[in-house]
Amino acid sequence: MDLAVIGYIAYLLVAIPLTIWVARTLGANGFHFIKDVFAGDEQLAQAVNKLLQVGFYLLNFGFVALWLRTADPIPDARGVFETVAVKIGAVLLVLGLLHVLNVLVLNGFRKRGHVDARALATLEPPRPPQRPQAYGA
Repeated sequence: MDLAVIGYIAYLLVAIPLTIWVARTLGANGFHFIKDVFAGDEQLAQAVNKLLQVGFYLLNFGFVALWLRTADPIPDARGVFETVAVKIGAVLLVLGLLHVLNVLVLNGFRKRGHVDARALATLEPPRPPQRPQAYGA
């Protein structure tokens, strides 16, 4: 069997479960953060959390698929390990970058929501309409 094929199998056997584990972990633990971003709206937080997970899967599985190919022949077992290590390292970096990007974007929404809530709290309540005064009264 070609060593490149063994490398592909090893890469996929690590990259796919790793992506699933990270997505599930981020989804389970990120829900509470997203809920805070949307001021406690649990249904909206759940929907956004699911959408973020789907986007995460699509981006990462797309990267895993594109990164599968190896142009150079793999001469020996050492080459298999080195090739797989570089590919898994790239996947881990992409997973980390996607996570940081998600947190930064959601934190921006969260800060904006807290600023808007504080601004609304400092506004004066609406005054009841005043009756017009008659001339000379």
